[in-house]
Amino acid sequence: MNEERLLNSQELPEDSSLEGGLRPKNLSGYIGQKAVVDNIKIYIEAAKKNGRQLDHILLAGPPGLGKTTLSQIIANEMGVNMFSTSGPVIEKKGDLAGLLTPLQEGDVLFIDEIHRLNPAVEESLYPAMEDFRFDIMLGQGREANSVPLPLQPFTLIGATTKTGLLSSPLRDRFQIVFRMDYYNVEDLETIVKRSAKVLGITIDDAGALEIARRSRGTPRIANRILKRVRDFALVKGNGDIDTAIAKFALNQMEIDEDGLDQMDRTILMTIIESFRGGPVGIEAIAASVSEERRTLEDVYEPYLIKSGFIARTAKGRMVTKKTLDKFGIKANEIQGDLF
Repeated sequence: MNEERLLNSQELPEDSSLEGGLRPKNLSGYIGQKAVVDNIKIYIEAAKKNGRQLDHILLAGPPGLGKTTLSQIIANEMGVNMFSTSGPVIEKKGDLAGLLTPLQEGDVLFIDEIHRLNPAVEESLYPAMEDFRFDIMLGQGREANSVPLPLQPFTLIGATTKTGLLSSPLRDRFQIVFRMDYYNVEDLETIVKRSAKVLGITIDDAGALEIARRSRGTPRIANRILKRVRDFALVKGNGDIDTAIAKFALNQMEIDEDGLDQMDRTILMTIIESFRGGPVGIEAIAASVSEERRTLEDVYEPYLIKSGFIARTAKGRMVTKKTLDKFGIKANEIQGDLF
């Protein structure tokens, strides 16, 4: 099942205990996303000099890139508390009121997957973001009356993996918007080394690089793989991770040098063998690999598209020359409408 997939960038139950101890506490310890971090430093310094709360921030990007960690760091740097929740959890206006009213001046409210907010709840959030008030309805029918409840000035940090699903009114109320992208191998290697040190794992540069190369540009996946490779090192070696044990463990877990697992390769080969390389609709692919359409779109496709193995066109999905080269296939051998 997808929930058990090692390369799933969504948070798994095993990650909660692992990530908590690995998360840096301040911006100086945050690795990667340099442009985002550099700008955040300026905004934090400006807010402190002006003696005001930080403007509302929207963090967009694929899961597992550190949006929650960065939000907690922002709160730490501002010297305030952070309260965390997620869009689907806030089912009604009363739930939102319960989150907003306890906030003290400058506190951070972090809402993960903010694009999944209930529309009625979202509308109640607008005056809170703009005027720091929450409108309460008293009475019913013609007797109903809206009473504004003042709130302490606060900072809302919203995180989303799907910016396109955010409504325009909500998106426009964020004064600061950052797009977080997949990490490069060098930054991931640094993260692996740092995590290994925190976990008490001995790892050499080559071993860290091997894990970083196959971690799909995602720190969460890199940390998860590091933990699994450590198990192989303990059983098949002396507990230390070098390039040999890292390659052995990753190969045993069927994670190839491009960071693809068995399901990724199945999807690509299905498009090649069953649909002549494409274009093909997502429903047809889902039926062929016995997976739900939403899972393909949310879990598998983003990295395959980002890394250049699949092209999404108006006619459907197509494999690329990079995919054909990976499997040693020539375009004329599948006779598809590839190029």
